[in-house]
Formats: sequence, C-alpha cells, structure tokens
Amino acid sequence: MSDFGKASEGAKMSFADAMSYGDYLGLDAILTAQHPLSQAHDEMLFIIQHQTSELWMRLAIHELQAAREVMLTDNLQPAFKMLSRVARIFEQLNNAWDVLRTMTPSEYTAFRPSLGSSSGFQSHQYRLIEYLLGNRNKALLQLHEHKSEAHGALSDELARASLYQVAIDLLCRRLGTAELAGEPGQEAWAARPEVQDLWQRVYEAPGAHWELYELAEKLVDLEDYFRRWRFNHVTTVERIIGFKRGTGGTNGVAYLRKMLEVELFPELWHVRGAL
Repeated sequence: MSDFGKASEGAKMSFADAMSYGDYLGLDAILTAQHPLSQAHDEMLFIIQHQTSELWMRLAIHELQAAREVMLTDNLQPAFKMLSRVARIFEQLNNAWDVLRTMTPSEYTAFRPSLGSSSGFQSHQYRLIEYLLGNRNKALLQLHEHKSEAHGALSDELARASLYQVAIDLLCRRLGTAELAGEPGQEAWAARPEVQDLWQRVYEAPGAHWELYELAEKLVDLEDYFRRWRFNHVTTVERIIGFKRGTGGTNGVAYLRKMLEVELFPELWHVRGAL
C-alpha cells in the first residue's frame, strides 16, 4: 500500500450522496465569482483582493453586532472575545494590502478602464462597519439607494446606538452616573469632556474597574488595527496610482489621507494625555 493509501485509510472517498467540503463552503459559487473584464493578468489579483476583503468585513459585522448585543446586557466577557477577533480581522485585511502592492502602476493601468466608476468607496459593508463603530455620515446613504437591502441595513443601523454609545452607557451604569451617550446619532461621534472624565476614572483605578478597563483597551486595540488598515490603504493607493482621482470620483489619496484624521473612540485616545 502506498504512503497515501495508508494515510487515507478509512477516509470517505465518495460524496455522490453526502455533503463534501466544497458543498459545505459553497465553493462552486465562490470560486466562479471572478469575472475579469480585460485580458490583463493582474485583474484577477485585484478582484480576489477585494472579494476576500468583503468576506472578512462580513465577519467583522457579525462580530460587532453580536458584541453590541451582549454589551447591552452588561455581559462583557463574550464581548472581549468578539472585539479581539475584529481587531485580528483587520490585521488580516492589513496583510492583504501587502499582496496588492505587488502590482505596479503599469499593471494596474492595463485594466483600470474596466472598473468604470466602481470603487471601494461604494462598499456598503465598510460603511456599515463605520456606522456600527460610530463614524456616521447620513449623507453617504445616497451611495446605496440603488441597492434596497444595503440601504435598508445602513438606515436601520443609523436608528440604533453605535457600539461605542453602548460602551459609554455601560460605563455610566457601572460608575453610577447619568447616561451620557444620548440618542442614536446620524453623524460622527464627537469627543465629550465628560465622557473622557469617566474613562479617566477607570484608568486611574484599573483594579477597581477591571472590566471597564479591559473594555477600554479592547476598543483601543480595535481602533489601532483599523487605523493601520486605513494607513496601508492610503500607502497602497499612492504607490499604485499616485494622486490621480479615484475611479469612484473621490480625490483619491487626498480623500484617504483625510480619513486618517478620524477618531472612532476619541475620549479613549485623549485620556492618555490626561493621566
């Protein structure tokens, strides 16, 4: 018997009437979802890079929504695991830029016309992640009006408290103060001194507020990886297209650089200078 035969002894070999690996994962649909519109070799890389990123973002949304639900019940331990997972998802998204950066400007321009006006700026999943985390801009809903399901999901999210608002409400309850997060907002969260003061109480006495202390650090860790993803996005775009306008009509690198200034959980960063 060959080495392969010995190693596979007892393994099921026929799947005519049983679920296989490919069946469970829906690989027929996934592996045939790449449809380059040009003859350029590197278009396949570009498509797979963005498709896999969208799959990771789908998982991030799943985890963030679940984390918010358990936080609403003051159950922080499961939320810690979920938030840590989201940070690592963004680590995976970061690593993906390294692969895309193997594509040169000449290689990209060979198929860029095939993109038309399509752009990552139009990703409803990325926008949903931002809305979930608290960076909200209702005006951008217009981008998704042509997709009723996506538009509905984003509208529903705007009607709910963001994950950070839920964290602030939990912070207030645990410290015995009036709730400060306010009603669900449709614009980006702005730093508030009274919220920073509460986080400062936590950081000045971590032993007395250990779960809140850990929650704060999980949120900072998540934003840390998210910022790295944004920075690598800017660097990759500048390396490949320079300062050309994006295919979706944005100012390209200039727009992405502006996004680097966004703080998702501002009080958790500002408090460090007050300790």
